[in-house]
Amino acid sequence: MDYLQAFIVGGIICVIGQLLMDGTNLTPAHVLVLFVTSGVILTAIGIYEPIVKFGGAGATVPIPGFGYTLAKGAIKATKEKGLLGAFTGGVEAGAGGVSAAVVFGYTMAIFFNPKSKK
Repeated sequence: MDYLQAFIVGGIICVIGQLLMDGTNLTPAHVLVLFVTSGVILTAIGIYEPIVKFGGAGATVPIPGFGYTLAKGAIKATKEKGLLGAFTGGVEAGAGGVSAAVVFGYTMAIFFNPKSKK
């Protein structure tokens, strides 16, 4: 059942992104920023946490999940460190994912021949 819930939540997030790109003049970069920002805002007002509890990885792996991670880290660090935590907490919480993306991306570039689009 967990897989089905993750598939449903992740699928809905992807459908929303695809509809935004197909039905508007928004570029993928605009949608990326919109999704990260919406993840932060929905977390701050308490809406994204129930979605994460229901959808698991279907809610945390897509781009709004990165905003969720940033917001949760900032909220936690603010409680522990005060105002300075609001600036450092999100970076600390998201550092592992960003580091993994850089390392795995570099590793794949070594083994395969990446080409830029023309």
